[in-house]
Amino acid sequence: MAITLFNVNSPSGLKKLDEYLLTRSYITGYQASKDDVTVHAALSKPPSSEYVNVCRWYNHIEALLRMSGVSEEGCGVIIEGSAPVIEEAVATPPAGDTKAAAAEDDDDDDVDLFGEETEEEKKAAEERAAAVKASGKKKESGKSSVLMDIKPWDDETDMQKLEEAVRGVQMEGLLWGASKLAPVGYGIKKLQIMLTIVDDLVSVDTLIEDYLMAEPVNEYVQSCDIVAFNKI
Repeated sequence: MAITLFNVNSPSGLKKLDEYLLTRSYITGYQASKDDVTVHAALSKPPSSEYVNVCRWYNHIEALLRMSGVSEEGCGVIIEGSAPVIEEAVATPPAGDTKAAAAEDDDDDDVDLFGEETEEEKKAAEERAAAVKASGKKKESGKSSVLMDIKPWDDETDMQKLEEAVRGVQMEGLLWGASKLAPVGYGIKKLQIMLTIVDDLVSVDTLIEDYLMAEPVNEYVQSCDIVAFNKI
């Protein structure tokens, strides 16, 4: 059954989408589909960081579109209050771009990749390398998706406050995602929560040792375990 979302470019629409994605990784189903592509394309710009769940979802779909694309059909999504999205324009590059790429490939056939490098070319390469080093230009960092189990001290621990304390940990390159409570035993529940990190900016070990297991969060948290760690 198709789902209906309201204007995802308005603050109210983004807030509802953020609440919707609190317990979900994708718009519909358990893997990325054309429904995600449709909503992604409907957003006029990347969402503000205040919409934590939308940011986590948006960055994940952005990475998938760059790497491999999305082929699953999904259940269907209707976005009210937004201009209609032409799905083919998102999933398939324009024919003109394809022809241009083919022309570039043809041009590449005329280049001798194994020819001897001249002194001028060596000098130019050295100058480019020095310029890059001087400007401090950095290679785009990779990202990882992490699933974590966070356990309380006992069955009397306020799990809502525990989650608030966990999500209160903020740092550059860290985005908290969907979460749920899962039973452990003897009336105790644990918090299962997803997060996305920029690998060069966030160390999961540091996050756990210096933040989640330190004051004031450790008032509620007894232990943290990494359940899954996947590169995006």
